[in-house]
Amino acid sequence: MSMISFKYLMDYENCVMGTVKNDMTFFSASSRPFHVEPRNIVGDDPQERVSAEAAILNSRVHYYSRLTASSDRLLSPPNHVIPGPEELYIYSPLGTAFKVTGSDPSSKNPSIITIFAIWNTMMGTSILSIPWGIKQAGFTLGVLILIFTGLLMLYCCYIVLKSPKSIPYVDASDWEFPDVCRYYFGKFGQWSSLVFSMVSLIGAMVVYWVLMSNFLYNSGQFIYNYVHNVNVSDSEFGTNGSDKVICPFPNTNPGGNSTIVTLYLGNSGNETSDVSFDHWWSKTNTVPLYLITLLLPLLCFRSASFFARFTFLGTISVVYLIVLVTIKAVHLGFHLEFHWFDTTQFYVPEFRLLFPQFTGVLTLAFFIHNCIITLMKSNKHQENNVRDLSVAYLLVGLTYLYVGVLIFAAFPSPPLFKDCIEPNFLDNFPSSDVMVFVARTFLLFQMITVYPLLGYLVRVQVMGQIFGNHYPSFFHVLALNILIVGSGVLMAKFYPNIGSIIRFSGATCGLALVFVFPALVHMISLRRQGVLRWPSALFHSFLILLGMANLLAQFFM
Repeated sequence: MSMISFKYLMDYENCVMGTVKNDMTFFSASSRPFHVEPRNIVGDDPQERVSAEAAILNSRVHYYSRLTASSDRLLSPPNHVIPGPEELYIYSPLGTAFKVTGSDPSSKNPSIITIFAIWNTMMGTSILSIPWGIKQAGFTLGVLILIFTGLLMLYCCYIVLKSPKSIPYVDASDWEFPDVCRYYFGKFGQWSSLVFSMVSLIGAMVVYWVLMSNFLYNSGQFIYNYVHNVNVSDSEFGTNGSDKVICPFPNTNPGGNSTIVTLYLGNSGNETSDVSFDHWWSKTNTVPLYLITLLLPLLCFRSASFFARFTFLGTISVVYLIVLVTIKAVHLGFHLEFHWFDTTQFYVPEFRLLFPQFTGVLTLAFFIHNCIITLMKSNKHQENNVRDLSVAYLLVGLTYLYVGVLIFAAFPSPPLFKDCIEPNFLDNFPSSDVMVFVARTFLLFQMITVYPLLGYLVRVQVMGQIFGNHYPSFFHVLALNILIVGSGVLMAKFYPNIGSIIRFSGATCGLALVFVFPALVHMISLRRQGVLRWPSALFHSFLILLGMANLLAQFFM
């Protein structure tokens, strides 16, 4: 689940909930609003009176609206009936006229802004697990899978982007992908898209809770050790030198190598000699509970607009991570040996059967399909949407490739085994590392501001669908938030493996919103147009099977 660019928060809410229609009627392809017919207007103020010309024009539009539904383009009012943007007013029943200002072209974004908005939206917690995914798949196979999955996700995202335009005789200009699913599959499509969208959001919130517990623990550890002059360099299994790399769990050896166990020098993790501090400051037992006192009240805020002001922290965090990875790689150097199928003492083979774990992670890492239509609506040049989407995916793929390859290649082997690379690669650096401490602090504050926004989106979807109100009552919202927070606390305590959480949530939501629904929508649309051919049917059926295989494989890894 990539970090949501919450500059587009309210647009994304429409993306997952569907566009809210008001009581006014919309006409023509440009959806120009027209006035509500006034009744019994009295008064001497000319600004509150309706001219005879406007009244006649209003009657004409109402005549056309009675011929057919306003969404039917065949009998929609012709352009000469609809007034120009400079002549549009909305009249209230009391006679007050409000000038309708057309869409401001300056509010549209140039291509470069749109591209980086998509990049910022996809850059999420998955970036921390890319090196681990490459390790699970093998270096060569991991790089190939990253490129192939990125291209596949780009194509499916392209299908989603063009899906509203392929619907004939219906004005779908304001539709999002859930609306498209409802059009083709009825209530089943609407609720299915909602459920799988919820999986991605709640999965992201669980990952955030695990990571926030991790970052808070290590940040507190750094501050405590600095204040009390505690030196933990001898209690950690890892390399020596100024750029120390550690192996928190050296006994974990999926490759079956046992020699690494004999190199274990002390207690795993970043522990101190103060037993009382360890008792009250535990990564799994206490720190996840401390976060409740801060985040549960924030989740209950009625509006999330305050937290959207801090979204710039997401971009800063990603840029700092790239700088951190570059500096570490320069200092550590490259440590690579190519063993195509055999595991050696310190290296993993280039091709491993654990590669589906990486495909699950990448499905969420490249996931933006449920809000791409909304993001692209702000693009000034709509004819460049496909190009800008492709460039954005290229930048995202290059960022993941850069971070994953550098961390994997720079991981010091020997003396450490490549299988020591953690699902969160920051865990391979000690809490005493100043640069990593800064990265963890940035990410912690960024996630504290994003977490309530994710909770707001979950609340909007759940409460809106069940009660028809985004905030039915404080107790309804509190009960929902307790369930969400409880799931995060339980995972942080009993299974704090963000790699597995990301791959399961990514494969689950990707099954419906990336593979099944886009492929089915595309095939049904082509079939109704009479242009569906068997190569296209076979390829898109293969996409559906690929999504199913991706999800099923996660249970056998």
